[in-house]
Amino acid sequence: MRTNITITVFLLLSIFIFSQEKDFKDYNQKIAGDDYGLEMISINGGVFKMGSPNYERNRMANEGPVNTVKVDSFWIGKFEITWDLYHLFMSREIDKNQVSGEENSEINMKVDAVSSATTPYVEMSFGMGTDGYPAISMTQLAASKFCEWLSAMTGNYYRLPTEAEWEYACRAGSDSPYSFEDENQISEYAWYVENSDGKYHKVGQKKPNPWGLHDMHGNVSEWTLDQYNPTTYQRTDSINLNPLVSATKLYPRVARGGSFMDRSYRLRSSARLASNKRWKKQDPQIPRSIWWHTDAQFLGFRVLRPYKTPSLEEQKKYWIK
Repeated sequence: MRTNITITVFLLLSIFIFSQEKDFKDYNQKIAGDDYGLEMISINGGVFKMGSPNYERNRMANEGPVNTVKVDSFWIGKFEITWDLYHLFMSREIDKNQVSGEENSEINMKVDAVSSATTPYVEMSFGMGTDGYPAISMTQLAASKFCEWLSAMTGNYYRLPTEAEWEYACRAGSDSPYSFEDENQISEYAWYVENSDGKYHKVGQKKPNPWGLHDMHGNVSEWTLDQYNPTTYQRTDSINLNPLVSATKLYPRVARGGSFMDRSYRLRSSARLASNKRWKKQDPQIPRSIWWHTDAQFLGFRVLRPYKTPSLEEQKKYWIK
C-alpha cells in the first residue's frame, strides 16, 4: 500500500514538474494578438568572467577586478525597445485588449494597475526618427514600468536585465573587449560617434553578436537594474551567482553598451555608465519629471524574461519603484 502511494506521489510530482517546463527557444512576443517585432532570443545560463583585466586598453578602474559570475538562463530582446513599442505603453490605447489570465501564464495582473509615463513637453525623439528607431530619454523607473505593463499585457514576466546578465549577453562567449575579435571591424557592428552622423539609427542595421543580439555595442546605451557602485566588483566570493546591486537611491544607476555619441572604447562589453541628475537639466517641468531624462538622448533599454519565473515577492523587487 505504501509503495503504491509513493509511486502515485512520484507520478503526480513528475507531471507537475513537467507541466512547469517551458519551451526554451527564440520567439516573437505578440501584444494583444498583434506583431510589433518584439523578438526574444533564448540565452542558456553559464559562467563567465565579468569586467575587464588590467591590461585591456582604455579600461576604467570601475570595471575590475574581474569576477567569475554565474547567471541563470533567460530570454533577452533581439533589439532595443523601439518607439513603436514604447508609444503603446504611453498611449495605453490597447490596454482594453489585454490577454485574459491563462493557466500557463507566468503573471496575472490587471494592466490598469500599472502607471504609465506622462506625455513629455518636448518631442522626445529630437527629430531623429520614431518608427523602427530606439526609444530614448526615459528614466529607469519608466523603463521598468514598461516591463511591468508588458508583463500584464502578455502574461509573461519581463524586467530589465541586471548588469551581469547584460554583460553575459553582450559578450556572447567572448573574453575580448568586444563580442567580435577584430576591433577594426567595429563599424560593422555598432553606431558610434565616428559613423553615426550625430544621431541614433534604426535597430538591427548592424551585424549581431554571436548570439544574435543587435546593437549591444552602440546606437543607444541601455538601462540595467543595478545601483552604480564604482567598487562593486571588489568581491571575495569565488563564484557570484546572479549578482545584483539593488537600487536604494535614485542616483547613480547603471547603463551599458555605449551610444552613437561615444568613442569606440566606451562601447566595450565591460564599460559602465553611471546615471546623473544632470540628465534632467533642461526638463521644463517643476518638479522635474520622474519619467524622462530630457538630456539623455543617448539612453534606451531592452527587456529580459528569466527562464525561472520569480516569486511574487521577487517580481516586485525587480520592478523598480
